[in-house]
Amino acid sequence: MTAEVHHRVVAFPGGLRASFRWAGSGQGAAIFALTETGGPLTDLGELVAPDPDRRCRAELRVETPSGPWTVRLASTISGEPAGLLWDTEGLLIVAYGFHGYALGARMGELRWSHRSASPIVAVLGSPRLPHVILQAEIETFALEPSGEVAWRVAHNDVVASAGLVGGQLVLTSFSGQVRALDPRTGRGVV
Repeated sequence: MTAEVHHRVVAFPGGLRASFRWAGSGQGAAIFALTETGGPLTDLGELVAPDPDRRCRAELRVETPSGPWTVRLASTISGEPAGLLWDTEGLLIVAYGFHGYALGARMGELRWSHRSASPIVAVLGSPRLPHVILQAEIETFALEPSGEVAWRVAHNDVVASAGLVGGQLVLTSFSGQVRALDPRTGRGVV
């Protein structure tokens, strides 16, 4: 069976260009066959499992004004990686599967990682917030630049989508319910 390698390119401010490639379980070789040379290469797969190549794999290649870098990730579920440049902190926040990672935007070094109890569906941030938000299916985390949890909210329904709208964190559940939270505190908005 031939692996289907997915690919997406994202341009971030500051001259950063990120190329995400990912595939399903056991298909890492198909992704890694396309790895570009140059710059540091870091494999973070063992943060997820001791046998990361049996899992779903992703590779993130970032071109920066100071040179390229590459990071490999693993996930226990199939899904598309997501990223957000937290420019005030110099971090690229990447979510893949159950894990969120803070990578130094210029060199790709791991600053912190965070594991959720459910798959992460969105990475959100704003220059007006002192933290980034990782939205998982059953919980919301606000993470400080150090990786410490600023606040956490559990949900009783699966969150299918999330967005920052009009100064609020708007969550839409799988059943269609809409809920708004204050993105600074995690408290419900009436």
